[in-house]
Amino acid sequence: MSDRIDADANRNAVTTPAASRRHVLQAGAGLATLGVGLPVFGSAAQAQGDAELTRLLAARRILIKGGVVLSLDRAVGDFAQADVLIEDGKIKEVRPNIAAAGEAAALVDATNRIVMPGFIDTHHHFYQGILRNILSNGLLNPDYNRDISTTLTTPYTAADVYAGTLVSALGMIDMGTTTAVDTSQVNHTPEHSDAGIRALQESGLRVVYAYSRGTGDGAQYPQDIIRLRKTYFTSDDQLLTLALGVGLDRRLFTSAREIGLRIVSHGVNNNTERTLIELGRAGLMKPGDEYIHCTHLSGEAWGLIKDSGGHVSLAVAIEMAMGHGMPPIQDALDHGVRPSLSSDVDVTMAQDPFTVMRAAFTLQRLNVLQRARKGEQNLPPLLTTRDVLELAIIEGSRCTNLGDKVGTLTPGKEADIVMLAADRINVWPLNNVPGAVVNLMNPMNVDTVFIAGKARKWRGSLVGVDLPRVLRLAQEARDGVVRRAGFNASLFG
Repeated sequence: MSDRIDADANRNAVTTPAASRRHVLQAGAGLATLGVGLPVFGSAAQAQGDAELTRLLAARRILIKGGVVLSLDRAVGDFAQADVLIEDGKIKEVRPNIAAAGEAAALVDATNRIVMPGFIDTHHHFYQGILRNILSNGLLNPDYNRDISTTLTTPYTAADVYAGTLVSALGMIDMGTTTAVDTSQVNHTPEHSDAGIRALQESGLRVVYAYSRGTGDGAQYPQDIIRLRKTYFTSDDQLLTLALGVGLDRRLFTSAREIGLRIVSHGVNNNTERTLIELGRAGLMKPGDEYIHCTHLSGEAWGLIKDSGGHVSLAVAIEMAMGHGMPPIQDALDHGVRPSLSSDVDVTMAQDPFTVMRAAFTLQRLNVLQRARKGEQNLPPLLTTRDVLELAIIEGSRCTNLGDKVGTLTPGKEADIVMLAADRINVWPLNNVPGAVVNLMNPMNVDTVFIAGKARKWRGSLVGVDLPRVLRLAQEARDGVVRRAGFNASLFG
């Protein structure tokens, strides 16, 4: 398989009829193509031609000057104005008035920019990027499980996986996310797996690839994970790391333990906790494992997660909108587990970290304040905006087992950094930094993104991305999947 997978490279994958170029909405006959044209963007070449960016991309040392620095490392501190020095992709210094002695550093003016660690999304189904918002009003049951998990996922080809994964990953970078977990549930063949991984590699996002199930006769789950590890995950010093995505299944937990991989377990709730408890009692729950959703668990189940060194990912907005159950923010905190946050599926809702953080902030406070209104005493503390930032970033770094690399602006860690524009009309004047990030900002405030010290977004534009190509692949893949699935949808339904 080539390093770049286009829709055209696999003719049985996506066939683009002439109608797709005319963007005709075929009402009553399913959504073969949406009745809208591709948006027009400035060329990547224009951004690449910027002299400052050219110097930045070639530099071994980068000095971010004069920003409002939110390090999230209490030992380092936060600064109304300070600098961050990057050297060989890692954070070298964080303090005011850094003078880059010796080899010259490329300077980045961070005036009126909040400089902070990149956001971390601990659970997202990347392949579904081509299906964004196709299930706007759907519930988990029956809608998602019927329409997405079965009807629309089954006809995916390798090229569709590539397109969906790429557009999701680039979308995350554009919105300030620098690390994510791809709970990839579309591994119908080894070629599907290869396509998704190659899209992640191309994107430049830091990702934990949670190799998960697929469907059909060509599926080689879970045994193909051995090949994947030997092919793509031979080093710990790279942006992609590997985990095994599983349900609560004793055989799969045992397999993961035998091959030395951590587990990302999806769909943990009160209906499956009996198995969780059995796994815990059997000693199969290990430090670093990730448990997703965790709605309505018993105290015993929470105790097993905590005592085993497990981590939790809550997709608060999706859990509320799609009927998973009450997002267990307070349950987790009450049992000594600090959850990470995730976006889950953008077939229904936005994948941006600002939506995710605000959902967690408002829900936890609503529940506690409602308890107070009823006269309850000895209530837990309300989450602050800094608390929520720590869930979204620090707990995210721990949940991905990357806390030694990312999550804070700490000297020695990888330079995964976002610069957020505070001089925009939706934020200015800046009065409180964590509050502005969590409660006021949105993706338009994401000015610049570094991953491992490399600029992936610069002054509002993705770097080195052929955006028209990506948009074309996404649209063609969407058209092909919807057509082959015979899925009926409406642009305005």
